[in-house]
Amino acid sequence: MKLKILLVFLLFLSIVEVKAFTTITKYNITDSIPTQKKTDSTHSPKIALKRSLMLPGWGQIYNKQYWKLPIVYGALGITGYVFFKNLNTYNDIRFAYNARYKANRFNDFSDVPFIKPYLSQLDESGLALNRRKFRQQIDYSVLFFLAFWGLNVADAVVFAHLKNFDVSDNLSGFIAMGNNPVAQNSGIRLSFNLKEKSKKIKHFNF
Repeated sequence: MKLKILLVFLLFLSIVEVKAFTTITKYNITDSIPTQKKTDSTHSPKIALKRSLMLPGWGQIYNKQYWKLPIVYGALGITGYVFFKNLNTYNDIRFAYNARYKANRFNDFSDVPFIKPYLSQLDESGLALNRRKFRQQIDYSVLFFLAFWGLNVADAVVFAHLKNFDVSDNLSGFIAMGNNPVAQNSGIRLSFNLKEKSKKIKHFNF
């Protein structure tokens, strides 16, 4: 069974050519998407970059992609909430550890009554372990916050660049069947025309 699949695959490769053949038949393909309103050619990715760096979501507003704002602020809001929650827990644990440390080393129990109830059952070693754990959690939450901010910036810049491309009925392509005189076999070519605003049409052959 595997041998048959391999033979079929090799046969497919032998008849599909990427280039270097003479076209004999073309089937034109045109984009069926209705013509959209062209974006102002002055739309600048640099402006989107600066605005996204200054305020998350501002670049998306500049690109008029308002639907992305809940995603941006949702991701940053969650990571921000996790950061402050971990920070508060870390401060509670650090206070409890210092109180236990003073009580065990210097018989100073003045801060022990102020230990949070959910930490009262932990001894000094347990508090030290959890202090390190939540310190790492704080670092991770900061990294995730910065990563989401960076994704917000990258998204704004990429889609600002895409604003400079024409999305209209001018997008077209064709499938061409032909014969390769060198290899003496037939082949298929899939070609697309992509036009960047104010630039010549580009052809990509596959």
